Amino acid sequence: MKRILLFVSIAFALCFCAMTSQAQAQATRTWVSGVGDDANPCSRTAPCKTFPGAISKTADCGEIDALDPGGFGSVTVTKGIKIDGGGGEAGQVASILSSGTVGITVNNSSPTCNYDVFRNLDINGTHTGTIGINVLQGKNVSLENVDIENTTQQCVNFQPTLSMNLLMYSTNFENCAGGGVVSGTTSGVNHINIEKSTISRSGVGVTAHANSSVNIHNSMVSNNVGGGVLADTNATAQVNIDLSTVSNNQVFGVHATSSAIIRMSNSSVVFNNGTGLLADASGQILTWSNVFVDGNTPNGGHTGTIVPQ
Repeated sequence: MKRILLFVSIAFALCFCAMTSQAQAQATRTWVSGVGDDANPCSRTAPCKTFPGAISKTADCGEIDALDPGGFGSVTVTKGIKIDGGGGEAGQVASILSSGTVGITVNNSSPTCNYDVFRNLDINGTHTGTIGINVLQGKNVSLENVDIENTTQQCVNFQPTLSMNLLMYSTNFENCAGGGVVSGTTSGVNHINIEKSTISRSGVGVTAHANSSVNIHNSMVSNNVGGGVLADTNATAQVNIDLSTVSNNQVFGVHATSSAIIRMSNSSVVFNNGTGLLADASGQILTWSNVFVDGNTPNGGHTGTIVPQ
């Protein structure tokens, strides 16, 4: 009888330890630090060292915060998560050094938490990293105060199989050879909102492929070697540009082709080393009010005007 009781006690203790370990592995909020250790539980007083180390211990719909500046590693996100690189120091931004790889891969298959937020992050591909942020699956992705630079492909590749939503606020993308933002999907519609952001020194600044609805507001697309803003494929590729500047790009400023549609208002298209407004192959560029086009080689022109409602 004593042996049976001993066995039950040991089994219960092991079970309790396993449950405790699992609970620790699924904390709602975790932390990383440049002086942390991934063997830690990622708590506030015992932080992890990398985002991959922390995400394995963070629950779906949870949050990872950086306590101090540091390089916290490329990460694949398979759940709803918020990663915030701002923390202990004023103005601090955490970084990801993504040499030879993707900075952040979003492959969110969570049935309950379909929103991923990345805030106060600097992703540097060091000219060998492939994609800054590669979005494969999920529903909603938000980028806030995110800098991405020096990648061999896109800063943000937003081409999931099913439709998704992307919000970019106060972002800065530069020197991404494959382009700043590239969107497209084979099913549904991608909705992208770009607000108070800058995209420069990349391939094409913004590209809308099939089933993309892109809104660019109060932003600058400039000095891109492949062109400024492109909508192509068919009429399901649509871009709206408002209160924004498209300038000093090579090849073209704003280009609508293959029946795609670009609408513009209160914006400038200036000093592009190529056609400022280029519409071909049944593409449409429709303007409303205060669209300033000058200093391009040549300026080109719109295909129609938008009637105010």
